[in-house]
Amino acid sequence: MITQNISETLETNYMPYAMSVIVSRALPEIDGFKPAHRKLLYTMYKMGLLNSAKTKSANIVGQTMKLNPHGDITIYETMVRLTVGYNALNTPFVDSKGNFGKVYSRDMAYAASRYTEAKLSKICQELFRDIEENCIKFVDNYDGKMKEPTLLPVTFPSILVNSTQGIAVGMACNICGFNLEEVCKATIAYLDNPNIEIKDYITAPDFPTGGILLYNAEELNQILSTGRGSFKLRALYERKENCIEITEIPYTTTVEAIIDKIEDLIKSGKIKEINDVRDETDLNGLKIAIDIKRGIDVELLMKKLFKMTPLQDTYTCNFNILINGSPEVVGVKRIIEEWYNFRKTCIIKKCNFNIEKMNVKYHLLEGLQMILLDLDNAIAIIRNTRDDKEVVPNLMETFSLTKAQAEYVSEIKLRHLNKQHILDVLKDLQKLTVEIKKLEIIITNEKKLKQTIKSELQNICKLNPSIRKTKVLTINDEENHIIEDYKLKFFLTNSNYLKKIPLSSLRNSGEQRLKEQDFIIQEFETTNKSELLIFTNQAKVYKIKTNEIEDCKVSQLGVYLPGLLNLDNGEMILYICSTCSYTETIVVVFEDGKISKIPLSLYQTKTNRKKLINAYYSKSKCIYINIVNENNTIKLIKANKNIKICKVNQLTTKLKRDAVGEKIFSNKKPVLKVEIN
Repeated sequence: MITQNISETLETNYMPYAMSVIVSRALPEIDGFKPAHRKLLYTMYKMGLLNSAKTKSANIVGQTMKLNPHGDITIYETMVRLTVGYNALNTPFVDSKGNFGKVYSRDMAYAASRYTEAKLSKICQELFRDIEENCIKFVDNYDGKMKEPTLLPVTFPSILVNSTQGIAVGMACNICGFNLEEVCKATIAYLDNPNIEIKDYITAPDFPTGGILLYNAEELNQILSTGRGSFKLRALYERKENCIEITEIPYTTTVEAIIDKIEDLIKSGKIKEINDVRDETDLNGLKIAIDIKRGIDVELLMKKLFKMTPLQDTYTCNFNILINGSPEVVGVKRIIEEWYNFRKTCIIKKCNFNIEKMNVKYHLLEGLQMILLDLDNAIAIIRNTRDDKEVVPNLMETFSLTKAQAEYVSEIKLRHLNKQHILDVLKDLQKLTVEIKKLEIIITNEKKLKQTIKSELQNICKLNPSIRKTKVLTINDEENHIIEDYKLKFFLTNSNYLKKIPLSSLRNSGEQRLKEQDFIIQEFETTNKSELLIFTNQAKVYKIKTNEIEDCKVSQLGVYLPGLLNLDNGEMILYICSTCSYTETIVVVFEDGKISKIPLSLYQTKTNRKKLINAYYSKSKCIYINIVNENNTIKLIKANKNIKICKVNQLTTKLKRDAVGEKIFSNKKPVLKVEIN
């Protein structure tokens, strides 16, 4: 048996795979494409599908396999997502014909590649502009028989225009799309002044499925500046008599997922205002029809549906892209900066390539200008030289030409050896001089370079008008408004079952149903708009909104908290409290006789976090937690019957949740019981 070091084995065998997935598969580069997309689009470009008629998708897939060996199905799926028909991109790169399915449908499958046709869309001119002018690097394909580009010389920040998702090893990316015109204008503004505020030019993300984005300035500013954050999308609906028609849905969900959830709510009795829900999507576009009962408040019903179904969903952003081969999570301004550096390099390489070509032509025309001084002698040399091999050397010697110039002159057709034609050709010398100077100025003058890029962006806006599809709606804290509020009572049992029973149904009810040998250990009243804090023996607190727990009857067992909260093995619930304002105070009593007085405000978070660690001091066993007021008296009883009494107002309020408590008992006997009066 051979013994191996696990660290070395992982590094040797797993790390190359992980790096390959990160760098060569899952994350996009600054041109906005993953390798699979780039290989497909470049293949279509080489097939002449930029300006020609559509061809069968199967033909495109077959040709792409010369660059991408991962199989025809994978290639076709990649192509489907790039098409106009699938509707997944704000700016589709593939003009399609046939059934390519829809991004908003789970069950609407795309047709096989032999039935569909495609070509590159008009915007792809901006992806491949200058690609033949040595502006980007080419490498060998997998078998070394072809060349392929490492990046595409995109003339606009395409990475910001279309949504991109990818899962690598140990990291992922989720980039939301923005409006093409807004991105171009923001880039132009950045080129004029790198200190601009991106939010002044980019309103919010934009999606091809439309819908409504709930605008929160703080959240969106965080996304624009850091590349991380989330925002909410909701469906667009219209009221028609006793029917609600959904015509646009969040980008993150599907028609089938929405209908399934609504049907589940109807069957469970949680939604009683709906008679029927059905998919009426046709050639005119998406439509979900919801038949409602007479006299129903549509606005209130829709608020419930937004709360309980994917008609309102959250999009989480993670702008993780490859910059110079390394993954980085960056904000929008940094992406524009990196794209500018990339595009600047492309233009400089293109200019150098063209200058080199023009210099070659200029050099040849200089030779032609020199023989113009004695054209008859040049003709005589060519005519009187016996051996073809001697023509070039004789011209070089007579007119002091270089070999390239002499060969160029010797190849000129006889009919072109007239003064007028030569004078016309020599006019190109002046034009070439002007063009070379222009290109040299662009290379050396960053202001001219920026102006070139700005002209390209302005031209894109002009030729590709982009209308915002996702509407923006500012809503201030409406979530709490749509929750139905009523008084209720919670019961916690020893077996960790939690019952939420409205007070209205608790009156005149029978005996509480419990599991065998189970009993109630805590009960308290609250409202449906409160929040629960659930403390466990592992110094953790779980937060859950009261309205997220289902109502039940006394004849039901309730919800099983370890399953709902996904508690760890051995983790036990010690105490539950409810709050609406986080203004209350709790005391935590420990076995060693210490007491911590902690304001609930220390458990309040700006984000909707579900679990907090270090909820209290963890180096001594916690035996008691409760909400108190300043006038309460705490009685500690030890195993040896010793008793200590202290007032809550005598305790110091802690500034940290896990701060060490105040010592009440000095001897080592453990505290067994706590009473509060």
